Amino acid sequence: MATLGDVASRAGVSISVASRALSATSDARVSASTRQRVRDAAAALDYQPNFAGRALQSARSNLLALIVPDLTNAIFAELMEGVEDAALSDDYTVVLGRAEDMQPGGSMLRRLIGERRVDGMLVQFRDDRTAAEIAHLAESPRPVVFINSRGPAGVSSVVLPDAAGASLATKHLIELGHRRIGMIGGRSTNDTAARRYEGFIRAHRAAGVEPQEDLVVHVGYWVDEGRAGLRALMSRAQPPTAIFVANVNAALGVIGEARSLGIRIPEDVSVVAMHDAWTAEVSGPPLTTIRMPLREMGAEAVTELLRRVREPSAAPMDVLVKAAGPTLVVRNSTQAITT
Repeated sequence: MATLGDVASRAGVSISVASRALSATSDARVSASTRQRVRDAAAALDYQPNFAGRALQSARSNLLALIVPDLTNAIFAELMEGVEDAALSDDYTVVLGRAEDMQPGGSMLRRLIGERRVDGMLVQFRDDRTAAEIAHLAESPRPVVFINSRGPAGVSSVVLPDAAGASLATKHLIELGHRRIGMIGGRSTNDTAARRYEGFIRAHRAAGVEPQEDLVVHVGYWVDEGRAGLRALMSRAQPPTAIFVANVNAALGVIGEARSLGIRIPEDVSVVAMHDAWTAEVSGPPLTTIRMPLREMGAEAVTELLRRVREPSAAPMDVLVKAAGPTLVVRNSTQAITT
């Protein structure tokens, strides 16, 4: 097994220079050409850094925790890829956990933070998060970045352009001739739900169309909540001809419930959902969606977290992902109004 000395010898530098060149810190005093020469030598020798020894010296583990509501949720695949790619580029490894395991006083939180097993955490809450959960994480001795959810003062967050995405979805329905447009949104206490509702209203105003407030329900982002939302909307005296669903998982519930109620999509009601995932392509019918920059959000969240890890006294930031905007993906669940 190659040692750091072997790498230094092959690159023609001292061991201390080799160590700094392979360090993830941005302030290592090594020129770009020397850093690349050392890394090329390490790759040629298949050198594996001694992370345990490095952690003892720096009081860091080179581990980050990514906490999401549900590890099986297809929406999080791109987010995880963005997080892992950005972390690996900085010599960090990512461990995954479920939000349910992060309750105040829970063993997972105690082990990750209390025993200093990770250098920081990226956290995306369920939309039914509690004030106690938020406050507990905000008081963590390790840096925390909230993903697509704004937290209290002292905690950084990285959020998606939710209002722009919702506006694009609603504009698509308006351009198809729909005027009675419903919205199945997240819980009213959720800040992502508020941003998506804002975009829904904004698109109506921009088109000179009066939004139908009686066709807006705030139920949540899960399949069963999408089912409940559709039942509520279709029971109105004048049901919608189109619906914007603020989460693709809830939209899958809408499709399932429509089938059980004998409602045809898109013939009876068009449906467009926030977020794109493989599940949207294979639903029946395939869902028109708004693709959001989840991979970019994951990468920016890591950048912000590592900034806080390396500069603990740095002020927290509220970052809006701007690298890539929302994109409309048209499939078979929307069509021009026919009545």
